[in-house]
Amino acid sequence: MPEGDTVYLLARRLNARLRAQLVLKSDFRVPQHATADLGGARLLGTDTHGKHLLTRFDSPRTGPLTLHTHLRMDGSWTVLNPGKHLPRRVLPDLRVLLRFENGLSAAGLKLPVVELLKTADEGRVTAHLGPDPLRPDWDRDAALARLSADGDRALSAALLDQTRMAGLGNLWVNELCFLRGVSPWTPVREVDLPAVVDLAVRLLRFSVNTPGAAQVTTGDTRPGHTHWVAGRAGQPCRRCGTRVQVVAEVSGDPERRRTWWCSHCQPGPPPP
Repeated sequence: MPEGDTVYLLARRLNARLRAQLVLKSDFRVPQHATADLGGARLLGTDTHGKHLLTRFDSPRTGPLTLHTHLRMDGSWTVLNPGKHLPRRVLPDLRVLLRFENGLSAAGLKLPVVELLKTADEGRVTAHLGPDPLRPDWDRDAALARLSADGDRALSAALLDQTRMAGLGNLWVNELCFLRGVSPWTPVREVDLPAVVDLAVRLLRFSVNTPGAAQVTTGDTRPGHTHWVAGRAGQPCRRCGTRVQVVAEVSGDPERRRTWWCSHCQPGPPPP
């Protein structure tokens, strides 16, 4: 699943090409918005909160509107140049198509969440989310309070909970636990939570603001060298040489995501 920084960078790319463009025609291929028409609306920009995309429009017919989308595992947005069309093979995956006055088009594919709502009602889809380090309204104290509310919860599960702090996904959480030298199953009350949160903020902001360094945690941008433990099951730990371990995700259980760790560098509780 794309993580908060990936979604943020996508929004940045969409804004670079589509901000202020006038919609000529829209095509929503989801039942609840099959008759929606954004023709004549101007795209004001795309914002993010955690892993959620909020694309705002000024419509002369309906007033300010927001297109709320979420990529989850397989969703994507792509911008097509003038005269370009989607390959026929992906048309069954099309959920949203926006054609603009300047000839560009934006296509949303395999989007599991497509919701068109009044911009004034955005809170209905974002109010449950915790503070996001990549937003101007980032609130460190609020994030710490939310994360520490359940001191017995495993650190990895708490960090993955988007209602506590938005934007961290499995890759970042596994890397954070390694960099802080704690088992992913260490209770929140037993870790230096401010240090964990501050490191998460630095990593996410470095990822989106440093060219070529998106989601690089080791400082080495060479393929296969970008992460400490994530995705490296069975390989030697880059610090101590111990074999990196992994436990599989438990389907439907948000507390049990796929987890990589080094048992030597990350002392503490084992997997439950």
